[in-house]
Amino acid sequence: MTDILLLFSGMLTGMVRVLVGLILIYRLLSTKRPNVRSLGLGLAGAVVLTVLLSLLHAPDFYRMALEAVLIAACAHWLQGAEVRMSLFVGIFFEIGVSFWSFLLLAGLGVLLHSQDFLRTETLAGQSALWLLHALLAGLAVCLSRKEIEGKSAFRAVSAVTVAGFLSVITLSEQRVLDIPDDTLYMWTILAVVLMMSVLVFNISRQYEVEKELARLKSEQAELLERDYTTLNRAYEVNAKLFHDFHNHIGVLRQLLAHEKYGEAVRYLDELQAPVQDLTAAVWTGDETADYLINSKAAAAETAGVRFQAQVEFPRRTNIRSVDLCAILGNLLDNAIEAARQVPNQSERTVALTIRRIHQMLVIKVENSFAAAPVQENGQLKTTKTGGGLHGWGLKSAQTAAEKYDGMVQANVSGEIFRAVATLSYQGMEDIHEQI
Repeated sequence: MTDILLLFSGMLTGMVRVLVGLILIYRLLSTKRPNVRSLGLGLAGAVVLTVLLSLLHAPDFYRMALEAVLIAACAHWLQGAEVRMSLFVGIFFEIGVSFWSFLLLAGLGVLLHSQDFLRTETLAGQSALWLLHALLAGLAVCLSRKEIEGKSAFRAVSAVTVAGFLSVITLSEQRVLDIPDDTLYMWTILAVVLMMSVLVFNISRQYEVEKELARLKSEQAELLERDYTTLNRAYEVNAKLFHDFHNHIGVLRQLLAHEKYGEAVRYLDELQAPVQDLTAAVWTGDETADYLINSKAAAAETAGVRFQAQVEFPRRTNIRSVDLCAILGNLLDNAIEAARQVPNQSERTVALTIRRIHQMLVIKVENSFAAAPVQENGQLKTTKTGGGLHGWGLKSAQTAAEKYDGMVQANVSGEIFRAVATLSYQGMEDIHEQI
């Protein structure tokens, strides 16, 4: 084959590898989806690297290293990936591609009894090489269309690496092709390294998830403590009124007996003032949740935010008050905080809707906002600047929703930010029947 055809083939295969590498980082590290800019820069970089390395007659090792750096750089700058992890994925992806290229070339050579497959400059070698890259292109299409689950991906990649290790061991026993022992020994070591890298990556991701969950639980506990402090104060006011109830009745009886109706009304207003904002309505039938909704409605009114609520809540469910308050408290706090920053007070709105659909509870909170939230690493990023507990509302609500096989989703539609939590629930009677 001519040098021009080999160069053209090298550019195309390099572009395929960079494309698959960027999509793989997008799926494994949950970064932004590769856009036209990142893909264009990556493909152009692959072409430039191929031309330069071809002119310098550099070995494949330099091509692998530079392509890994190119993939990591594009993923970091244009997809928001962490440098360390994107470089880790890029390096072992390149090693894996080279490893399976060797296995495919050697395997076809053994099956067809041809030494030409081990030389990539031959037609046979190029055919085998393009077969592998066609499979990689198919993998890129699947990854771009379908989201992969963490455990399923780990099992699939583990199976592939173990199969590669067994394949290179099998190759060492064949007598059809003349493969140097040093080459087989090198690829055997790299197969073990690949298996270890998959294990290390999985452990690292599990550690990150557990650390995130631990931080969420800590932040959720602080948020719940803050809300329960407010609710306990309301309960204390009610308890004090109940304790002094007979005294208040005596005072009112004396006022009415002396026909001092105006003073009696003012006395009643004074008694009602501490709790009237918190006892305005019964929303869910769950006393704690009702107090929470009413307290948030009062906070919205204080902030000049118009608060609306439409609630259809099932009675006697397995949803714990603490989890319901975690979801409602965080979603409403975020909504009120965002709405109060709208310059025009007449446009400050928060709407709460709770609906039950069969055995599904849907909690929807919509609010106006001054500045649209931004996304970072595929997740909504807080626009608050105070630090501390800021930015944990949706994550804390998500943690509570997951206890009921639910989720929290957020999106922006026009001038409205919408957060929707869905929870599966069971009626308490159903639970007793099952027991």
